[in-house]
Amino acid sequence: MAPSSDPGPTGEEHRLAERIGYRFGDPTLLDEAMSHRSWCAEQGGQASNERLEFLGDAVLGLVVADYTYRAYPELTDGQMSKVRASVVNTRVLGEVGSDLGVADDLRLGRGEDLSGGRAKESILADATEAVIGAVYLDGGLVEAERLVLSLLKDRIAVAVGEPGESDHKSRLQEQSVRLGRGVPHYELEGFGPDHARRYLATVYVAGQRLGTGEGRSKKDAEQVAAQAACESLEDERGGGDA
Repeated sequence: MAPSSDPGPTGEEHRLAERIGYRFGDPTLLDEAMSHRSWCAEQGGQASNERLEFLGDAVLGLVVADYTYRAYPELTDGQMSKVRASVVNTRVLGEVGSDLGVADDLRLGRGEDLSGGRAKESILADATEAVIGAVYLDGGLVEAERLVLSLLKDRIAVAVGEPGESDHKSRLQEQSVRLGRGVPHYELEGFGPDHARRYLATVYVAGQRLGTGEGRSKKDAEQVAAQAACESLEDERGGGDA
């Protein structure tokens, strides 16, 4: 792996460009999408991927909402909202980024790299959104839509087929109450600059910390934390039954 001070490959050399099936007219956009703020701070203030991430998040939400609306006319607005939340979140986008091999092309500062930044869900998710933003700027909405659906179309179908699974908070509360442990309690902590605010949620059940989750919104963070807690309860019950 190249040292973090290395400027990294140019856009046309990015293996990532091949993996997403898009040839950039302006390769510097992909360079920027791969530039984490920790690397930029070491380069004297070079532009990070945060602006592209902001744009990509908006494009991603639009494409998922538009596709869900057109492909599943039977869904209510509430159901569509749950489907979108189940695929547009830090956990899913982190998995998508990992599958794409985003970590291989990321430009990270030395400290972030040494602390395992290439495996951090939030960094991979942000970079994935930045790539979407870069494709949108370079090729327009049609190319961005093609990319988003190639990454998330199957996940959307799963979310539509299992609508209850996307609402992890409700599922956790049902499990917790059924086990006689009362209603889950969430604690939230915000961090990061205003334009890229993120939240960390911790969920407690009967005073026991069962899960944490990170997201762009409070709701997103709570859903990820609730999912982790549900899995923890299921593992606990499975162990008890053994």
